[in-house]
Amino acid sequence: MTSAPAPSTALHAERLWPAPWVFVVTALVIPASLLVFLPISLEAGIATAIVLYAGIVVVLLTTTPRVEVRDGVLTAGRAHIPVGLLGAATAVDGEEARAERGVRLDARAWLLLRGWIPGLVRVELEDPDDPTPYWLVSTRHPTALAAAIERARSDAA
Repeated sequence: MTSAPAPSTALHAERLWPAPWVFVVTALVIPASLLVFLPISLEAGIATAIVLYAGIVVVLLTTTPRVEVRDGVLTAGRAHIPVGLLGAATAVDGEEARAERGVRLDARAWLLLRGWIPGLVRVELEDPDDPTPYWLVSTRHPTALAAAIERARSDAA
């Protein structure tokens, strides 16, 4: 008789949910659609505003990526990579994060960025067959994510 494998626990897991201000800003579609449709029909304007805003909220919520370190794999959105192919993970916040997203950004880097999340982790790649030099991943907990990656790397070694 074989036993089921033990469930694994994530060293780090988070969803990159939109910040509340994103929902407030996207609500501007309501008065915009009302302005467009009011000359035609008040009911059409209200219905269009509701449908557009609901659609935006659904898209924001259903496309929210997950960042996770589990079972020796870093998953960021749809991408995943074994930690054995990773180099150093560096937590970046504040002005440093701004520079990483801007003037220091390598066009070959793989990105999972969310503008409403200020923190980043930069993870170097050590795969000689991969032209991507590093991953930049948005996170609300850069220090915890970098530590989880480093722990997974040391566990895999």
